Amino acid sequence: MAFTSRFHLCLLLFLILIPFTISLDLTPSPQPQPQPQPKPKKPTLYDILPEYGLPPGIFPDNVESYNLDKDGNFEVLLKAPCYVEFEYLVYYDEKISGKLGIGSITKLKGIEVKRFFFWFNVNEIRVDLPPPSDSVYFQIGFVNKKLDMHQFQTIHSCMKSCGGSLRQVLQKHQAPVNMQMLVTE
Repeated sequence: MAFTSRFHLCLLLFLILIPFTISLDLTPSPQPQPQPQPKPKKPTLYDILPEYGLPPGIFPDNVESYNLDKDGNFEVLLKAPCYVEFEYLVYYDEKISGKLGIGSITKLKGIEVKRFFFWFNVNEIRVDLPPPSDSVYFQIGFVNKKLDMHQFQTIHSCMKSCGGSLRQVLQKHQAPVNMQMLVTE
């Protein structure tokens, strides 16, 4: 009889404890909360240009922000207008806009180049395709100026002025020349 009562006692304890052990096993363990993925960092303008076959040094080092639409229209805001010395002196307005395409920037506004004593609007910047190209072409007024690519491989620092007030005098008395392309220099 001792065996039977012991057996019944063990069976009773077993039946009482089973729900607790089952409930412990069946309760969902707390899942680690997924960490929110950081938003991918927006690439810089200097990262975007090579994707279009253009060198990163087309724009100066003081780009504050840019916006690029799906159709290629873009706007670049600089911290301040500035000058960069390439083979020619180039002026960058505080706001530059245009249409970015593979190997070219068209409908360009906000960049001028000094040729002799005159400032000309740069209407288009392009490179030979397929990349890599050895030349960058600036369409300036009626001249399509060919420049060496190596000048644009590095991002250049801005100069706040062109070293004199001649540009200001010429700008007040003469609008930049904007003619159809006729000659390739």
